[in-house]
Amino acid sequence: MKKVIFALLVAFATTSAFAEKAETKTNSKAEAVVLSLSGNIIDEVSGEALVGVEVKVDGSDQKTYTDFDGHFIIDNVKSGECKLVTSYTSYNKNEKTFQIDSKSNLVKIELQASK
Repeated sequence: MKKVIFALLVAFATTSAFAEKAETKTNSKAEAVVLSLSGNIIDEVSGEALVGVEVKVDGSDQKTYTDFDGHFIIDNVKSGECKLVTSYTSYNKNEKTFQIDSKSNLVKIELQASK
């Protein structure tokens, strides 16, 4: 029993050491850091969540759609400046640029109804 516990502790320590080393390498190069970007899209006037809004990262093929709560998530976004383009039927197309980093990756976008 002691051998099993010892083996598990050694395996855990080894895994932790390698994980910490890999994280240090990734964070040492700013352009190599990729994050998840998430946010909510609401109507500018009513504040209601908008369902099915297309959200694209400008200059890439990454896109997604908002869920029933107006929430979206885009994975594998490089840190730094990110331009999101949103489009939705009966609303004006919206383009906004955000500064994305490990601390700030939650955005809120308000769409204006077209006239």
